[in-house]
Amino acid sequence: MSNMTEASLILNNVSKIYSMGKNDVIALDNINLHIKSGELITLLGPSGAGKTTLLNLMGGIDTPTSGEIKVFNELISELSPDQLADYRKKKVGFVFQFFNLLPALTALENVEIAIESFGKKEEIRKVAVKYLEAVGLGERLDHLPSELSGGQQQRVTIARALAKEEYAEGNLLILMDEPTGNIDEETGDQILELVKKIAADYTVTFIVVTHNPLITQKLQSREIHIRNGKIITDSNNQANS
Repeated sequence: MSNMTEASLILNNVSKIYSMGKNDVIALDNINLHIKSGELITLLGPSGAGKTTLLNLMGGIDTPTSGEIKVFNELISELSPDQLADYRKKKVGFVFQFFNLLPALTALENVEIAIESFGKKEEIRKVAVKYLEAVGLGERLDHLPSELSGGQQQRVTIARALAKEEYAEGNLLILMDEPTGNIDEETGDQILELVKKIAADYTVTFIVVTHNPLITQKLQSREIHIRNGKIITDSNNQANS
């Protein structure tokens, strides 16, 4: 396991401003945040608060207008588009509300494709099987997404994100955007229990974006509340650190 006191993610005075014609829209306003390696975080806020924008910046999908973002000691806010693509491939796993699985590929192939550049085909297959078994889908390897329930599809996306852990040497950030938003409450609770288990068993930093305060309670996670592009509260009292 990595040193849990090490910072996996640091944001210093991060702002994101979008130009909308003659008007500027401030999506994020001077965000300061310090997240330790291995933490389980819930990023909570209403629609339009800036949650997804912040997630996109952490994941290297977008870049800040100003400020610095450091992830695993790498200053990603200054990386080129090609370098950001490499960062996303090696150090970030994404879990979305609508699964984003490739419909023509089996569960096993959907996981393999995320890690195919990390090793030989035989090794990649073993790793993909390992992480699908870790999420309880060892008997569903050859099923297409259309043959899986919503909860099972979400487990595939979690396995796909988590499989990078095999190669990340403790430097894996998993970003989840409303991961229970497209499944029923009971299945969603099972997914949240799985996230808690993974957070305990693996060296992964989890950030879960949601508008639902019950998710923080169910995950027993650190809660960061964002509104109007600003961090309002942080259960670790680090909003202004």
